[in-house]
Amino acid sequence: MRVLVVEDEPMLADAVAEWLRGQAHAVDLAYDGAAALERVGVVDYDVVVLDRDLPVVHGDDVCRAVVASASPTRVLMLTAAAEVTDRVRGLALGADDYLVKPFAFPELAARVLALGRRSRPAAPPVLCRAGLTLDPARGEVFRDSRYVPLSKKEFAVLAELLRADGAAVSAEQLLEKAWDENADPFTGAVRLAVLKLRRKLGDPPVVQTVTGVGYRIP
Repeated sequence: MRVLVVEDEPMLADAVAEWLRGQAHAVDLAYDGAAALERVGVVDYDVVVLDRDLPVVHGDDVCRAVVASASPTRVLMLTAAAEVTDRVRGLALGADDYLVKPFAFPELAARVLALGRRSRPAAPPVLCRAGLTLDPARGEVFRDSRYVPLSKKEFAVLAELLRADGAAVSAEQLLEKAWDENADPFTGAVRLAVLKLRRKLGDPPVVQTVTGVGYRIP
């Protein structure tokens, strides 16, 4: 999934981003509300992890803007305020979930994954197709009961192809969902990731190239 982490404490922001990248998500960072608004205006994020107390533009205003855009983006709001009234206010703004600092990274990752499922058309928690089984929560992939070790990027690409349910996914779509904003669209990163994925999944090949369109798992 494509995730935006908005947090004005750089060490915490970087730590959250690294943890989520370890779960095979593509993560962008913003350290204030203005930068967050700029990014959500040009990228279709699945989830925004949003600190409420932000400089420049308050987190409440960022949340309102995301909700007003009518996009499927889900908002997980973070705050140091543990009072029930504070949580209620945050949810009333349109946030989809609320997490109080300090928090455990595994819980944050689980909530992001759950919100990500809600940002897309309904899909089973475990993705199965063409003899493949992918479990996003466990980070595991099997082909015909054989465990397939994948890199985080290969895992993310395979997840997108399986979620497409047989439809072709363009290289641009894969780049948007599986890579962060620092990815160079001209590097051939998608083609290389698909090539490595095919090798690891083995024969017969399950990832097809649709000429002029992209890739699919029929």
